[in-house]
Amino acid sequence: MSSPELLDKAIRRIPDFPKPGVLFYDITGVLVAPDVFRYCVDELCAVCRRDEIDAIAGIESRGFVFAAPVAEKLGIPLILIRKKGKLPGKTLSCSYALEYGTAEIEVHCDDITCGQRVLVIDDLIATGGTLKAARTVLEQGGAEVIGYAGVIGLPFLQYEQVLSPLPVTTLIAYEGE
Repeated sequence: MSSPELLDKAIRRIPDFPKPGVLFYDITGVLVAPDVFRYCVDELCAVCRRDEIDAIAGIESRGFVFAAPVAEKLGIPLILIRKKGKLPGKTLSCSYALEYGTAEIEVHCDDITCGQRVLVIDDLIATGGTLKAARTVLEQGGAEVIGYAGVIGLPFLQYEQVLSPLPVTTLIAYEGE
């Protein structure tokens, strides 16, 4: 079986979670399969090498799981994008819409360097709202977001329209099941 097939097999699909009608894509099966996890990290590193980036920004919380080993392997900084209220000190923040309400993310001001080329990584890209907010806070700090990457993409939720014109790379895409 090829690595993309192993990745697909490792992603658990849980119907009606966290609420009826939602199909949850669970990456924990990837994390307990070292070869599949290594494949994900290696493929995300390849995206970074292609795009000549200076830093990785990881989205809380499962995005950290993939962003951290990629940053370490490439020897570049890891910028953490956190939920509001999780970071001490001076932060930049951005609110964004959820299906039922709003949320807010933050980043430490000191973690961003002006002119830094950043790739934003998350485990799953659905509507693109969190990633768009991450771009906003990084650009407030003077960074240049050059694209987005994720393990799983749900293009039927039209994230590419939200994240346009920047490129979005995912290792596997699902068109709804």
